[in-house]
Amino acid sequence: MSQAIDFYFDFSSPYGYLGAQRIDAIAEKHSCEVNWRPYLLGAVFKQLGTSPLVSQPVKGPYSRHDLMRSSRLYGITFKIPDPFPVNSLAACRAYYWLVDDDPALAKKLAQTLYRGYFIDNRNLGEAEVVVETAVALGIDKEAVTAGLHDADVKARLRSEVEGALEKGVFGAPFFIYGDEQFWGCDRMDHLDKWLETGGW
Repeated sequence: MSQAIDFYFDFSSPYGYLGAQRIDAIAEKHSCEVNWRPYLLGAVFKQLGTSPLVSQPVKGPYSRHDLMRSSRLYGITFKIPDPFPVNSLAACRAYYWLVDDDPALAKKLAQTLYRGYFIDNRNLGEAEVVVETAVALGIDKEAVTAGLHDADVKARLRSEVEGALEKGVFGAPFFIYGDEQFWGCDRMDHLDKWLETGGW
C-alpha cells in the first residue's frame, strides 16, 4: 500500500468540490488512501492578505466561467450557489467531530455537504443545514449539534488549520503526497502521473 494523500479543501471552495469528486478515483487507481482534511481558507486569506478568487476584479468573472467549463470537462454536476462563498466553520467542525469514530461516515458527510451546496444550493454556512444533512445520514441530531460546540472539536479544527498553514497549504484543492505538493484541479493529472511513475 502506498503512503496516503493528504487532501486539503474548504467546503465553500468550488474548485475543492470539483477535486473532491475526482480524488478517490485517482487514489484507488494507485492503491492509495486519501486523508480528507477540511480547513478554513479564510485563515489563508487573512495570512496572505488576499480574498476569494470569485470576489477579485477581473479574476472573478473569469473564475466563474472557468468553473462551469471545468465541470463540463470532468462531467461533474455543478452550480454556483447563492450565497457564495460562505463560512464553512460548522461543516468543518461536524467532520472533525465524527472522523475519529467513523472515518467512512465522516467522508460521506463531507461529500453530501459538498453536493448539497454545489448542486442543491443548500447553504452549508448555516449550522442548521449541516445538522440536517448529518441527520439524513442517520447521525443523532442532539449529538452532532453538541459536537459543533464541543471544546475539543473546536481545538481540533484550529490545530488542523494551523497545521495546514505550517505545511504551506494556501488553496483548495491542495494535495500533499510525501514531500510533494499539488495545488488545484489542473494539477490533479500531475498527481496522477506522479503516483504512476514515482515522480520526475
